[in-house]
Amino acid sequence: MDFKDTIKKLEPEIIKSIQEAVRIRSVEEEPLPGKPFGSGPFEALDYMLKLGESMGFETKNLDGYAGHIDFGEGDETVGILAHVDVVPEGDGWTYPPYGGEIHDGKIYGRGTMDDKGPAVIALYSMKTLADSGVNPNRRIRLIIGANEESRWDCMKHYFENEEPPTMAFTPDADFPVIHGEKGITGFDLKFPYRGTEGCDVTLVDIKGGNATNMVPDKAWADLQVKDKNLFMSQFDDYVKAKDFSIEIEETDGGFVVTAMGKSAHGSTPAKGENAISYLMDFLGFVYSGHCPVCRFINFYNESIAFKHHGEGIGCALEDELSGKLDFNPGLINYDGNHIILSVNVRYPINNSAEEVFDGIREVLKNTSIELEEGELDSRPLYVAKENELVETLMRVYREQTGDMASEPLTIGGGTYARAMKNAVAFGPVFPGQEELAHQKDEHISIENVIKLTGIYSHALYELVQQ
Repeated sequence: MDFKDTIKKLEPEIIKSIQEAVRIRSVEEEPLPGKPFGSGPFEALDYMLKLGESMGFETKNLDGYAGHIDFGEGDETVGILAHVDVVPEGDGWTYPPYGGEIHDGKIYGRGTMDDKGPAVIALYSMKTLADSGVNPNRRIRLIIGANEESRWDCMKHYFENEEPPTMAFTPDADFPVIHGEKGITGFDLKFPYRGTEGCDVTLVDIKGGNATNMVPDKAWADLQVKDKNLFMSQFDDYVKAKDFSIEIEETDGGFVVTAMGKSAHGSTPAKGENAISYLMDFLGFVYSGHCPVCRFINFYNESIAFKHHGEGIGCALEDELSGKLDFNPGLINYDGNHIILSVNVRYPINNSAEEVFDGIREVLKNTSIELEEGELDSRPLYVAKENELVETLMRVYREQTGDMASEPLTIGGGTYARAMKNAVAFGPVFPGQEELAHQKDEHISIENVIKLTGIYSHALYELVQQ
C-alpha cells in the first residue's frame, strides 16, 4: 500500500510537532508530586499524549512515568517503544538546543534524533494508517517513556501495570534492524584525596562531563600553584607538544585549567574526544609523580585514558556476536573526600557484568582506589535473524530504501527493545549517516523525516496485517 500522498499532506504537521516537542527541555530533574522525573519529562510526555488524543487515538498516562497511545483493536498488539526525555544539552551549539529551529532543511535541537523526533514520526505513522483507512488486525500501541536516559524506571513502572505487546520495535538506534545489544553496566572509581603533599601543584576541585552515557566534552580543574611563572612555562610547553584543546584562566592562588573535547554517545566512545582524558593527560604533565593524587592521575593515564575497550583495566572482553567491550569514563567529580570517576560500560552479549567487575578488581589490587558497583545491569539482548519480526522489518527496509547489502546489526547502545521479549531496534539512523545522539548540534533533516514516516508506516502496515 502506498502512503506517499497521505504523508505529503501531513508533512507540515509532522515538522511542527517535532519542533514543539524539541522546545520542551525534558532533562530529568528532582521528582515533584505526580512528576517522578521532574517538570520537563512530564511536560514532554503530556505533550505526546495530547497530540495522540487530538488525532482521535486512545491514550493513557501511567502516573507520569510513561504512557501509551492506541490505534485499533485486536488480541495481539504491535508496540512502538519510544522516549521523550533527553540528556543535558552540553555546550557549543550553533543553534539553540531547545529552539527547534530549521536551517538548511534540518530541524536542530536536543532530541531531534534521540528520541523525540522518531517518537513524533511514529505517532504520525499511526495517523498515516488511520487516514488511509487501514483497519488493522492487531492493535498498534505507541509506548512512551520519560527516563530512558537514566534508570528506566519508566519502563519498570509501565510493565508492572500493563501487559507487554506481542511484538515491538523502537525507533532509537540504527537501520536496518538491531537484533542484538550489548549489556550495560556502570560503576564509580573512588580515590580518597587529602591533599598533594610534596607537589608544587594542589588540586582544589575537579569536574567534568554531563552524564555517564555521554563522552564528556568539557572538564576542568581548579589548581593552586607555588610558582605561577613555572606553571605557565609548563603549560606553554604542553600546548606546543600536544594537539589538545586546553585553556587556562588565572586565579588568586593559581589557575583553572579547562579541557575541551567532543561529545558522543557513551556506547561509541571512540567516536568522541574525551575531555576528562585530555585534562588528566595535562595534569600528568604538571604533577611531579610522587604525591598520592599523582598516583591516581598516573593510574588514569596508564590504565584508562584513550583506551576505549577496557584493555588497560582488566575488562577487555570480546565475542563474535557483538565485538569488543566499550568503556566510557563519563563523569569526574570531587566530593570533598574522594575524587570520583563514573564509568559507563557496554559489555559483549556472551559476557556478564560480574566478569567486568572481577577483572577491574584484580587490576585495582594494591591501589587505594575503590570500585563501587552501580545499580544498573541491563542484560544483553539477542533476537535471531530468522525471527518473524526481524525478517518483516528487514523486508520493509529493503523495499523502502533499495539497500539490499546491509544485514541485521548488533550494537553497544541500549534501547527499550530489551524491556520486553520479541522486540528490536529499527532506525532512525541510516547506514553511513552521522550519529548525532548526545552530541551538540543534534538535528534531523526534513527529507529524512518524510523518509522515516514512510518506512514506519509501511512497517506498521505489514505487522498489523499478519
